Amino acid sequence: MKRISVILLTLLFVLSANAQLKKRVAVSRFEDRSGTGYNHLGEGVADMLVTALVKSNKFSVIERQELEKVLEEQKLGESGLVTAETAPKLGKLLGVELLVVGSVSEFGTKESKVSGGLSFISGGVKTKTARAVVDVRLVNTVTGEIVAAEKEEGEESSTGIGFDYEGIDFNNMDSWDDTDAGKATREAVDGVVELIVENMASIPWSGKVLKVNADGTLLMKPGSEGNVKVGMEFDIFRVGESIKEPDTGLDLGAEEEKIGRVKVIEDALKGKAAKAKIVEGKDIQTSDIIREAK
Repeated sequence: MKRISVILLTLLFVLSANAQLKKRVAVSRFEDRSGTGYNHLGEGVADMLVTALVKSNKFSVIERQELEKVLEEQKLGESGLVTAETAPKLGKLLGVELLVVGSVSEFGTKESKVSGGLSFISGGVKTKTARAVVDVRLVNTVTGEIVAAEKEEGEESSTGIGFDYEGIDFNNMDSWDDTDAGKATREAVDGVVELIVENMASIPWSGKVLKVNADGTLLMKPGSEGNVKVGMEFDIFRVGESIKEPDTGLDLGAEEEKIGRVKVIEDALKGKAAKAKIVEGKDIQTSDIIREAK
């Protein structure tokens, strides 16, 4: 049912997808809390989600390897895992609007000919139901707010000789994608995609100034990869000092001041950036924020 819902959402957006600015999302490696001990299960589920997001064609998706490189360089998380606390800083460094933080909380089979309880996937089961459960939190990187926290589940039943998952490296999707466990996981992942689509609508799109040229133009991020097209106009904002909650020290965000406007004149850097003419404002600087013109 969830897979059908995702397909319907994709069809509804297909006519306007080319005109919509693509917001950016990054997916952290999921923590494995299932207790199965399978190799790289969390990474495999996160990669499946990244693939589903890319195929939706609604978002610009940051490669997980790029995310983990920034994590390591900035020492923002242990063992490559992102937390809700580190997500805002990481999101700003990556230039994404949304970060997905998650865990695999259940992964196994329910054997119909035994006791009906959950057990680890193993060979030789004739009738079984594979089950996957993921817990996700969607973090708005601008405010640090957790905009959604949900549990998504998937099940797939099959009859026949059971598939043995011992020794499988879940980093290799080809080795398990079409199995009952892969299909159950994909159903849970489709639920996460639907959750992201629903919540991303309330998060404003943003870009960034990469370089200011002496001829009155600048390079901004993104370009055509994010559906930025020649002729579009954008406002430029300067972000002020971060405001912290005095009692907890939590970052509440920062005030923004509009300082100018630009008009896109050409695509650049193979779609990763755009060249724009400054039509209003002066003293524009690298890392100033680009927003949709109003």
